[in-house]
Amino acid sequence: MQRILEFPEVLRLIEDRSAAFRAAIASAPDLDVQIPTCPDWTLRELAQHLGDGRRRQAAIVAAGPGAEPPARTDPKGAPTAPRDHEALDARLAESTELMLAAMREAGPDRGCWTWWGRSQAPETSGAVARHQMQEIALHTYDAQLAQGAAQPLPTDVAVEGVDEFLTTISATTVPWPFKPATIDLHTTEGRSWRLTLNAAGVRCDDLAADAEPGDMALRGAASDLVLSFYERVPLDVLETTGDTEPLEQLAGWDPDA
Repeated sequence: MQRILEFPEVLRLIEDRSAAFRAAIASAPDLDVQIPTCPDWTLRELAQHLGDGRRRQAAIVAAGPGAEPPARTDPKGAPTAPRDHEALDARLAESTELMLAAMREAGPDRGCWTWWGRSQAPETSGAVARHQMQEIALHTYDAQLAQGAAQPLPTDVAVEGVDEFLTTISATTVPWPFKPATIDLHTTEGRSWRLTLNAAGVRCDDLAADAEPGDMALRGAASDLVLSFYERVPLDVLETTGDTEPLEQLAGWDPDA
């Protein structure tokens, strides 16, 4: 198994991407501009989502293991994000620190509620931290894009993001209802994975250097892979070889339906 980032490094990258998000918000002359990749939201609404969501994740991690997430303490809704740039920045910084403090207190191996029980990702605060790093990185990209200044995801975030998406979102123990297939994913940074789709579900493994080619393959920079997974950039930014039908089926399949 190829190395994934250690917990302290994930927390550091959460801080880094959160700072980048705050910088994008702070530099915006108009917080009411629409987000091209989240067309129902303005920049201010995106900031509200990110701030409120990190506070919610802090509560989930702090609550520890459970069959259900902890009850919300704000049933009538969270306070509206401030319009003042300075006040909004302070609220975002506080939200991030609340989540990071809960994660530091819990450590990487403590159990907590997650929504991905049938995936390969553990139901731990460490796995939550990995997913939060990706969510914050994606919304930083969204905020930058709204101002015409989108930047690729940092390499360490992006490579981790490919692994995190495949093991948390793609992988499942729900039987694959279509013809068995394999999908290989290669980053220009050097890491490769294989998704195996069959009656046992969908599983992600590191791709052995001597493995025979799968039914199809995607190749590109890790940032482009992650951004395509989350529909921030079109699939055609990647090099695609082989039969694309399994990928199309996977994209349209809802294991919970």
